[in-house]
Amino acid sequence: MQGTYSNGLMLPELIPGRLIKRYKRFLADVELDTGDVVTAHCPNTGTMKACSEPGRKVYLSVHDNPKRKYKYTWEIIEMPTSLVGVNTLTPNKLVYHSIKAGRLETFAEYNEVRSEVKVGEKHRLDLMLSKNGPDPCYIEIKNCSLVEDGTACFPDAVTVRGRNHLIELQRLTVSGFRTVMFFLINRMDAKIFKPADHIDPAYGKELRKAYQNGIEIIVYDVGIDLKQGKVRLRNQVPFQL
Repeated sequence: MQGTYSNGLMLPELIPGRLIKRYKRFLADVELDTGDVVTAHCPNTGTMKACSEPGRKVYLSVHDNPKRKYKYTWEIIEMPTSLVGVNTLTPNKLVYHSIKAGRLETFAEYNEVRSEVKVGEKHRLDLMLSKNGPDPCYIEIKNCSLVEDGTACFPDAVTVRGRNHLIELQRLTVSGFRTVMFFLINRMDAKIFKPADHIDPAYGKELRKAYQNGIEIIVYDVGIDLKQGKVRLRNQVPFQL
C-alpha cells in the first residue's frame, strides 16, 4: 500500500491474475492474465477462511527491491459479493491516515498520532493519540476478512496474541486511559460484526469482558475502488456481542 491519503489510500499499481493456491500461509501461486505463473507473498497471518478460494480473480502488486525474495505481493481477491483486501498492513495505514486527516470525528480532539507504541514489558499497541489536555488514547486495530451471510467475524483463527491485546487494553483502562478496539472489515459486504465464538470462544469471552470494563469498540468497513485506485473507510458497522 502506498501513496498519500486524500479520502483514501492510493493503491499500488495492480496486476490481475487467477489464484491457483495459497500455501505455507505466506505464499500463493497465481496465474497472471499473461499466462505466466508466479509465486506471490501473502501478507496475511490468518487462515483467510472464505477468501482464498482457488480460481478467484486476484490482484497483485509488484516490487523491484532486489532484497525481496518474492517480487509480487497479493493485495486483493474478488469474491462473489465483494472485493476483499488481503494485505493486513492496509487497516493500520488506513486508520492512521484517516485519523490524521480528521475523518474520524470521535478522535477529532487529538492532534498527534503515533504508531507501534510499546506498552508494558512485552506488548505494543497499534496507535496512541495525544494532545495537550486529554490523556492519551490507545487503539488496537484488527483486520477482519471473514464474512458469513452478511456477518463479519473476528478472528478467523485462534489468537492468543489478540486476546493479550485485550488484556493490555483493560489494564490501561483501569489506569484511566481511553482505549479503543478498532475492527476494520477489509471488504464491502458486511451488515453486522460479531466475535467469532465458533472459532475462538476465549477471544469472544475476553472481548465482552473488555467492553464491560470500558473499552470502546469501533467497527468500519472499507470501500475498494479499482478504477480510482483507492481504498477508504466507508461505513461504520454495528456490532453485537
